[in-house]
Amino acid sequence: MKRIQYIFIALFLLIFSGNTYSQDLDALLNAETKPTIDYATATFKASRIINGHSIEQMKKRQLDFRISHRFGPLNDGAYGLFGLDQSKIHFSLEYGVTDWLMLGVGRGSLNKTYDSFAKFRLLRQSSGVKWMPVSLSYFTSVELNTLKFQDPTRTNYFSSRLAFVHQLLIARKFNDKFSFQLSPTFIHRNLVKTELDMNDVYAMGFGARYKLSKRLSLNAEYYYNYNPNNKFQDTKYYNSASVGVDIETGGHVFQIMLTNSLGMREGSFIPQTTDNWFDKGIHLGFNISRVFSFQKDR
Repeated sequence: MKRIQYIFIALFLLIFSGNTYSQDLDALLNAETKPTIDYATATFKASRIINGHSIEQMKKRQLDFRISHRFGPLNDGAYGLFGLDQSKIHFSLEYGVTDWLMLGVGRGSLNKTYDSFAKFRLLRQSSGVKWMPVSLSYFTSVELNTLKFQDPTRTNYFSSRLAFVHQLLIARKFNDKFSFQLSPTFIHRNLVKTELDMNDVYAMGFGARYKLSKRLSLNAEYYYNYNPNNKFQDTKYYNSASVGVDIETGGHVFQIMLTNSLGMREGSFIPQTTDNWFDKGIHLGFNISRVFSFQKDR
């Protein structure tokens, strides 16, 4: 009789302990499957698609030193070594003040231009608890042309040399390989060459990236420039169009491109591209990015 009692007691303890273990396991699984927010990362490889800014920006306490070159047009022919005898350079320092604010200063040899900019992250593409279909940033810059003033009939004001750029960067990473960005743009130039040149310029940028491998991607960029006076002007301006590849090698990102734009700032390549792809007005160019981190080790 006692043996039967011991068996019932043992079964009761086993069932009770099993129920407790099951409750603990359920609690652990619930904790591990707590809903989270998954943010899209690496929509583009660098802070530029080709000439224009991408949605990407430096993280907090990261410094990006960039050097960019654009050579002369291929239609220079063999005498100009198909453009390689000429070169324009732009270099800049760009810093992540916070994860949502990036500042930069630079200088370009085209029109001896100094520039500074700020890029604010407003929205991040995400899934999970918080769903956001796109990433959104606001970009603004000011550019200063320091060429010697050539027109004696006009007063040379400092403010006349300034141009201002405002852009919204709207991007979506559709999958691990393909990303796309729209860049509605407004540019104001305080002084223009002729009455037919517009002080205010409106444009729409289109940019895309297709990832070919872990370290290699193909990029394309196009800016449609609204310019109703173009057909009446002596100097014809064309929409900026570019294709290129990104190559990542550790801390460097190399961007190699073909473009009809010689300028490397929004105030130059969007409203002042004078070369035409269909006339072999194509420039070989490259961007080199080297990132330094000042984030303290934890």
